[in-house]
Amino acid sequence: MTASALALQSNRPQNALGDAYLKFLLDPQTPVVLPMKQVQEVLVLAANRLTPMPNMPPCVIGLMNRRSRVLWVVDLTRMFGMRPLDLNTQQHSLMIIRPGTIALGIVVHRVEGMVWMTPEQIQTPPSHVAPNLLSYLRGCVLQEQELWFVLDALSVLQSPILHNSSAPA
Repeated sequence: MTASALALQSNRPQNALGDAYLKFLLDPQTPVVLPMKQVQEVLVLAANRLTPMPNMPPCVIGLMNRRSRVLWVVDLTRMFGMRPLDLNTQQHSLMIIRPGTIALGIVVHRVEGMVWMTPEQIQTPPSHVAPNLLSYLRGCVLQEQELWFVLDALSVLQSPILHNSSAPA
């Protein structure tokens, strides 16, 4: 068992049921959860640590170096066709997702912490959810009088937007 798995077990509330998810705000009004097993790291990154890359889709912010590895960093709000985050800040809240062997940095509005959910809590998203967002979701959860979107990190990594530099974002 890895040290991160031990830390995850030790922080688990005794009454928590289900799997651990990381809750974050994609933008100020959009709560999203992602399975912790798909999250490698959460950090605050100085904006000057991102290297912009020309001729990339607008959702690709640039490259970053993290622990001797170069990672692409994307703004999911742009990828999903939502109002983009304000990137003219001195630092960014960033998550490194790794649903398999490939990692990707994603900029988010704010990371809120961990929650636990059972698979039975995840439901089909309502019909009013934007089609641009639907293809990246596993479903949604009604929790605390809010609709939380359950993100599928593998769908994000496999997005045609990231694999075709001429695709609009």
